[in-house]
Amino acid sequence: MPDSSTGSTGNTESAQTAENTVDPVNAGSTGSAARPSRRAVLAATTAVTTVLAAGATAHAAGTSGAPSVPASPDDRKLRALVSRMTLEEKVGQLFVMRVYGHSATEPDQADIDANLKEIGVRTAAELLEKYRVGGIIYFTWAHNTRDPHQIASLSNGIQKASLGLPRGLPVLISTDQEHGIVARVGAPATLFPGAMAVGAGGSRSDARDLGRIAGRELRALGIRQDYAPVADVNVNPANPVIGVRSFGSEPQAVARLVAAEVAGFQRSGVAATAKHFPGHGDTAVDSHTGFPVITHSREQWERLDAPPFRAAIAAGIDSIMTAHLMVPALDDSDDPATLSRPILTGILREELGYDGVVVTDSLGMEGVRTKYGDDRVPVLALKAGVDQLLNPPSLDVAWNAVLKAVRDGELTEARLDESILRVLRLKAKLGLFKDPYTSPDGVDRGVGTRAHRAAADRIAERTTTLLVNEDRVLPLSRRRQPKLLVVGADPASPSGTTGPPTGVLAGALNELGFTATALSTGTAPSAATIDRAVAAAREADAVVVGTYNVTASSSQRTLVERLLATGRPVVAVAIRNPYDVAHLPAVPAFLATYSWTDVELRAAARVIAGRVEPRGTLPVPVQRADDPAAVLYPVGHGLRY
Repeated sequence: MPDSSTGSTGNTESAQTAENTVDPVNAGSTGSAARPSRRAVLAATTAVTTVLAAGATAHAAGTSGAPSVPASPDDRKLRALVSRMTLEEKVGQLFVMRVYGHSATEPDQADIDANLKEIGVRTAAELLEKYRVGGIIYFTWAHNTRDPHQIASLSNGIQKASLGLPRGLPVLISTDQEHGIVARVGAPATLFPGAMAVGAGGSRSDARDLGRIAGRELRALGIRQDYAPVADVNVNPANPVIGVRSFGSEPQAVARLVAAEVAGFQRSGVAATAKHFPGHGDTAVDSHTGFPVITHSREQWERLDAPPFRAAIAAGIDSIMTAHLMVPALDDSDDPATLSRPILTGILREELGYDGVVVTDSLGMEGVRTKYGDDRVPVLALKAGVDQLLNPPSLDVAWNAVLKAVRDGELTEARLDESILRVLRLKAKLGLFKDPYTSPDGVDRGVGTRAHRAAADRIAERTTTLLVNEDRVLPLSRRRQPKLLVVGADPASPSGTTGPPTGVLAGALNELGFTATALSTGTAPSAATIDRAVAAAREADAVVVGTYNVTASSSQRTLVERLLATGRPVVAVAIRNPYDVAHLPAVPAFLATYSWTDVELRAAARVIAGRVEPRGTLPVPVQRADDPAAVLYPVGHGLRY
C-alpha cells in the first residue's frame, strides 16, 4: 500500500553514474524551488556534511542498539550526529508524511487548505520546519506528481527547505511506483508492466531491467525510496488488495523475481522496499478497510510467505514494509504485524537477520487502527521494531504521542537513536548527504527516454498470455477482419496512462492496420448498453471485449454471451485478473494482460494482430468457476501461435 489514498547493493558503476549526474554548483534553476549555491548549503549544514562525508559505508548495528561489530569511524560519526539532535528532531526523523501540493513553497490554494486541515501547516516547507520529518511520500491525489520537471522541482524545494533549517538534514523522498495498477508517477515517465505480468514473463533479467530503469527515472526526479517490489505470494484468487500486484502464487518464482527487481532498483541508487511483511497474499480482506487474519501455520508461512522476503534480504534489500494484518501462528496477541515485536524483532530482525530499515504501511489504514487509537499506534510500532512511521492520519497526534512516550519513559531515547541511525545510514548510502538535488538536464536525460519506453514494450510483449484459442481465432487478419469493435470495461486508468482501456486498445489496433471502433460498456453494463454493443458488433468483422474482475453474477457475462450469439469472432482480454476466463467458458479466444496500463494493452494489440507471439504463461492457477477445488488452467499454462 500505502495506496490508501501506498543482488549486491554496493557502489556499482550505475549507482555512481546516478549520483554524479548533477553538478551541484552549476545546475540550472527549477522554478520557485531553485537550488541554492553549494556555499549556501554548506553554510547551513556544515556540521552535517562534516559528520557524514563518508557515511555511506557505515556498518550495521544490532537490534539492541549496540553495534553487532565494532563501530567503524564512519558509524561513529553518524552516532555523533544523532547525539547532537534535539529530542524533537529525533522524533521527526522517524516520520514519513504526505503533503499536498506541486511546490514546496507555493502550492495551489486548494492544497494549502488541505494541508491546513489535515496537518496544520500550509506547505511542505512549513511541514519540515514544524515537525522536522525525515521523509515525505508523494501521491498523485496529493497533487505531487504532475509531470517530471515539476516533480524534480518539488523534490529540490523540499531538500532546500530542510537543509536550510538549523542542523537541517536531507529528506528521504518516497513513493509507490510498483508499476502496473499502482503507479504515482505517470507518462511521460516510463510505465512498465505490473508484477503479475512480469511473473507471466518469468524473466529475472526483465525484472532486473525494470528495476534498473525505473530506479534511474525515480532518482532523476529526486525520489530515492520506492515502495516496491511486492513480495507477497498471491495464493488467494479472492485477494482484494494484492492480486495482480504480486508476481504470482509460486513462492520460489516470486522470490527470484523479487531479488532481481531489488537488484535493479538498488543498483540505480534507489532504495527498494519489499512489502508487506510477513505476507499479504492469502487474505480476502483489504487492510485499507478491515483487519485481515492470515491463518497459515508456522510451517505454511515458512514455505509460502517467507521465501520472497528471505530472497530480498539476501539481495541486500534496503527497506521492508510491514503489513497491517494478524498472523496468530507468528504472534497470538491479536496485534497486527506492524505492532508485533515477536514478528518484527523476533522473526524479521533476529531469525531472518535483517538490520535494514523497517517502514510501516500507511498508518491511516483501518487494519492498524482497529485495536488501538492513533496516539498508541506509532508508539507500539516503535516498540515492535519499526524505524519509519508512514503517513499517520494526524501527524500532530502521532508526533506528540512519540514525544510523550519518551518523556514518560515508555520509550527510551536510545530506542529512537537506533532507528534514526538506520535511517541516516540509508540516506548516506543513497548519496543524499553528498548531493540531494536533481536537475532539469538530469530529468531530460533520464526520464521517459525512447530507449526506456522501448524496453518497457519489449518486456510487455513477453508477458501477454494466451489462455484459449479455439479454431485458431487468433491472430486476427487485417484482410479477413479489417473492421473491429472494441468493447468492455473502462476502469479508471492508473496514474499517467492515456486510457480508457477500450480506447487504448482500439487506437493500437488502428495503428496496426485495422479499423477499430471503441465502445465503453463498463464493469456492470445495463441491458440497454448491451443492446448497443450487440448492434455495433453486427456491423464489425470481429469483436474484442475487455473484461474486468468477472464474477458469476456479473452482467459482463451477459454481454459476452450476447456478443458470441452474433456469430462474430470474439476475443476476450482480461485487463486485470486472469481468473475471468473461468466465468467465460464459451469464449473461443482469451488473453490475459494482468493490467490495463497502456504498455500492456499495446502489447496485447500486437499479439491480437499477430505482430508478436504470445509468450506469457500463467503465474497463478485458475480454478474452475463451478468447482474452486479443481484447477482449470495450471501455473505455466500459455498457448503459442
